[in-house]
Amino acid sequence: VKRALDMQAYSNISSQTCLSDVRLSPDGRHIHVIRPHLMQCQKHNDLVLSGNVPVVDVIYIPQSKPEDGASVLGVIFENGRVEFWKFLECRSGWHLLQTVDLCNSPRAKVSSVCMCQNVIIWCEERPPSENSNSVCSNFRFCICKKTIEVNEGGVNLGNVKIALHNNPRYTTVSSGDLVYLLPDMRENSSMGVLKVFLAWSPEHDTFKVHSACSCTLMKSSSKESDFKRLVTDCIGLLATINPPDICGFSPTGCGDLLLLLSTGWVCIMKRDGSLHHIYKLPDNCLSASGTQNSLKIYNEILALTIGRTLFLIDTKCGLELERISLKTEGLLFINTLDSHSPLMLSETGLFVVTQKPKPSPTLSEDSSALLVEAVFEEACKYYQQRSLSSKQLTVEKLKKGGMFQAPISLAAILRDYLRQERLMSSLESELRSLILLEDIKTSVVKASDKDLENYCESLVQQEICRLLSGELERENLQYLNSIFHLFPTYSWHAMQAVLHLRCNGEGLLSSKAPAELWKIILSPVQPTANFAHCNGQQKHTTVPVFELLCQSIFKFQPSWLPRFLELAQQQSGGSSKSSWGYSMKESSESLPLYKRALTVLPCKGTHQHLEVELLLCSERPKAIMQALRILIKQGQWEWIAQVAERFCRQSPLLNKEIFIALLCEVSQHRDLDPYLDLLWTLCPEDMTVMSILNIVLKNLPDSMQNSGPFEAHGSQVTIGLLKPLLRKVLQRETKPSQRYADILQSPTVPPLTPPHLVISC
Repeated sequence: VKRALDMQAYSNISSQTCLSDVRLSPDGRHIHVIRPHLMQCQKHNDLVLSGNVPVVDVIYIPQSKPEDGASVLGVIFENGRVEFWKFLECRSGWHLLQTVDLCNSPRAKVSSVCMCQNVIIWCEERPPSENSNSVCSNFRFCICKKTIEVNEGGVNLGNVKIALHNNPRYTTVSSGDLVYLLPDMRENSSMGVLKVFLAWSPEHDTFKVHSACSCTLMKSSSKESDFKRLVTDCIGLLATINPPDICGFSPTGCGDLLLLLSTGWVCIMKRDGSLHHIYKLPDNCLSASGTQNSLKIYNEILALTIGRTLFLIDTKCGLELERISLKTEGLLFINTLDSHSPLMLSETGLFVVTQKPKPSPTLSEDSSALLVEAVFEEACKYYQQRSLSSKQLTVEKLKKGGMFQAPISLAAILRDYLRQERLMSSLESELRSLILLEDIKTSVVKASDKDLENYCESLVQQEICRLLSGELERENLQYLNSIFHLFPTYSWHAMQAVLHLRCNGEGLLSSKAPAELWKIILSPVQPTANFAHCNGQQKHTTVPVFELLCQSIFKFQPSWLPRFLELAQQQSGGSSKSSWGYSMKESSESLPLYKRALTVLPCKGTHQHLEVELLLCSERPKAIMQALRILIKQGQWEWIAQVAERFCRQSPLLNKEIFIALLCEVSQHRDLDPYLDLLWTLCPEDMTVMSILNIVLKNLPDSMQNSGPFEAHGSQVTIGLLKPLLRKVLQRETKPSQRYADILQSPTVPPLTPPHLVISC
């Protein structure tokens, strides 16, 4: 990040003004600050407005002759008045051209404004009528437009045309030849129309209705000018969707619109109505950093500021390229003369963000000698790990032949094979990576403070990739644990890069990592690995790779943890559906993945939502029942009904356990009343009326067991509630079984009488 302009002279302005009230001209030559009131000292103000009417916004008007080079600025006031100013190089300042009125009515107010090609578009508030109620007052706005042309004589404006009326307050945002009408969050959030926003083509005068949900296009092109009639067809759909709030937006200039949603997703709304997910912010990032944010796209690179953090994202694949910590909050701009370099304005100045290529150290000239040395070092290490001798074997001893027969044989083999090109070609790629790794380590020691971060991130990724590419022994596992402990952020980025983890718009994780890598990650728990995580205090002991990755996910993106468990179960040969037995013993070698993932959660129960999702992802009966008990304790009855409906179909034994557990809850309270129809359909075939009544009577609250026969208890179970279930089970009991139908049916012809046996003496 390089300083492009010093703002020390304007420090008094920045200290009293929100960055969202700052505008940068398209050519990057002028900065305008919208002040809520005039300053007492106007030493640095070269454009002083007249009057005390609040300023809505400023617009930059394109020239009919681009070679003119003079900038024309329109200052829009709330009462509809517009002052047009022109910057003259010869006079070194801004000069007022003329003042005109946008609105026809003197009582009208302008709430937002934008420029789309040669048209001024604004949202106008009409004064409420005497007979209007509070509901009608929310729809007293209209969208208006006027053509504009700048020539030598001044500014020419066309007539006012109303494109849409009876609409709520909208923020107008221009992108290419389209204008997006975004809902103003200052309005009443209970209004259903705030769930949608509009895309308007001034050229064709057509509207499209969108939402921030996955199914974005709710209504295709329509020339309807009445807002209420425009959204009439969408009323039924509005009741079924709950789109996230729009926390930030930015036009792309080609008809698309960047959106920052309250879910943390950065999306791009295409002009055809499709919503493409680009990047997911870490959980709670928006709430922790406040409301100050800005986002822009520079040559397929998304720049996003959240509070005092700048994210650089590759829009083609959603990969986070870099995360930069800022000293103060900043606002992103685009300079039309150099659209590839991000401009960021902060309280201390205007900065240019330049992307530096990551260091790529070259091989040393004498690479062959280093390759030979690396082979001997690896041979010493490999031999020492498997030797019963306590004496250390060095490269010098190995080259000389050593004292024992095994080192002599090993040295002879190495000397013989090092003369062969076949061995060198097979080891070259691995040995080169080792040499590159050593060069990076050397560069880290000599690096300056500016380059140290890039070197460290590259080093961590190289080391993690190297450790996971082969057999992971105890020493390497301890080393991998220390890397994740010392460099958690770099390790998180390296983990995503090595596993090629991607999260789509539906929250599903995908990975392009090879099966060999997953085999190393999912290797069973090592008996020597001692790990613990309780009471929110994690002991920094050696944990297996899978637990290590789960810890990193839990720290930086907790919502990914259940999806990562599903992905791991798929890679291990499917989820544990084959283990439907209840009495299967588990050892450290056969510990299911969901139990290993649960070890990263604190024991205080502060993340029970994640615990329930992990238990359900396992699809094991014991885990499902454990999740059900947690949900019952929390009173999550809707979620409980969904779990019961999903898993009762997969196993008769599990079906019976879930039904009995929920029947016990029905006996104690009335919270499950809305879901009784579903619960009765889940009744197992072997349940009888007597068994159902026994369960209900055993689980009745004590206050009901001791009550009289006519006492009213509104929260207790009644025979009326159980009647549909008892009738269904009773009909099933009294219905003759098809197995004995041939016995119960009487034959049409009676059987012949057997012959009598006569015994004569």
